[in-house]
Amino acid sequence: MWAIIATWRMALEGVQEAGNLLKEGKSSGEAVEHAIRCVEDFPYYKSVGYGGLPNEEMIVELDAGYMDGNTMAMGAVAGIKDFANPISIARELSKDTVNCVLVAEGAEKYASKKGFERKTMLTDRAKQHYRKRVKEVREQELKPYDGHDTVGEVALDCAGKIVAGTSTSGLFMKKAGRIGDSPIVGGGFYADSEVGGATATGLGEDLMKGCISYEIVRKMKEGMGPQEACQRTVDELDAKLKKSRGFAGDLSVVAIDKDGNYGCATNIQNFSFVIYRENEEAKVYLANCIDGKTVITTASQEWMDQYMQERMAPIQE
Repeated sequence: MWAIIATWRMALEGVQEAGNLLKEGKSSGEAVEHAIRCVEDFPYYKSVGYGGLPNEEMIVELDAGYMDGNTMAMGAVAGIKDFANPISIARELSKDTVNCVLVAEGAEKYASKKGFERKTMLTDRAKQHYRKRVKEVREQELKPYDGHDTVGEVALDCAGKIVAGTSTSGLFMKKAGRIGDSPIVGGGFYADSEVGGATATGLGEDLMKGCISYEIVRKMKEGMGPQEACQRTVDELDAKLKKSRGFAGDLSVVAIDKDGNYGCATNIQNFSFVIYRENEEAKVYLANCIDGKTVITTASQEWMDQYMQERMAPIQE
């Protein structure tokens, strides 16, 4: 049995290619890295990699994380600038037992020494988004922007290994040096091949308060299926945040277990995810929080077309 699940419609093409790698017997690590690189390299996805939205100083700072569920090896980079594929750098870091999480200049020096591709990640389109946003907020306090979506992926290969990975440019117009959940093991991602893996997207500051990806895997280890584990974990964190301060940020998660079963939960509307499993076609689903529970439906072709039209439409500054 092989399977791969990912956050957001933007992951579809990469997931399809990664699924073909898994069909051929390639490893889940190779599949996750390849699938995420596809998103990182596509300039119209404004929340990941090339074309990712900049911080408040109009600098693109990227985060990524990677975890091997067989060995518990993990690697992550945060606040890295002008390198094309942070997921690949994170995976390379996971090969070491120390110095596995590097940030900013240290991450850049490491990537340069290892020969990773340097690339100016701030595109003209991202600059247009930035200028438009500056006009919108003027003197207002900068707030999380709609479009801060992390690509998170979990794959199970035919050998039974589970790998999880993430990549993001983080919140649009974030403070320089801000780090969310994406490169934090147990927050944005977690994998244990004896149990399953999970990954998260949304408001990182809230997601990591609940160690959300680890919690999902922990619940699966205790006997819950992926769907129940996802729903319970989102419900608990959402309720805790609302009780303690009156509101909760966006919380969306996906997971698969060691048998290829999957789950998804969210506290928002129109969260999309992709699942591709042995003997099935890759498919995009929509998840909506209705009366406190996640309702999952198949994304229509009309919705799929609209998704791409919106992301590739000219920007009106």
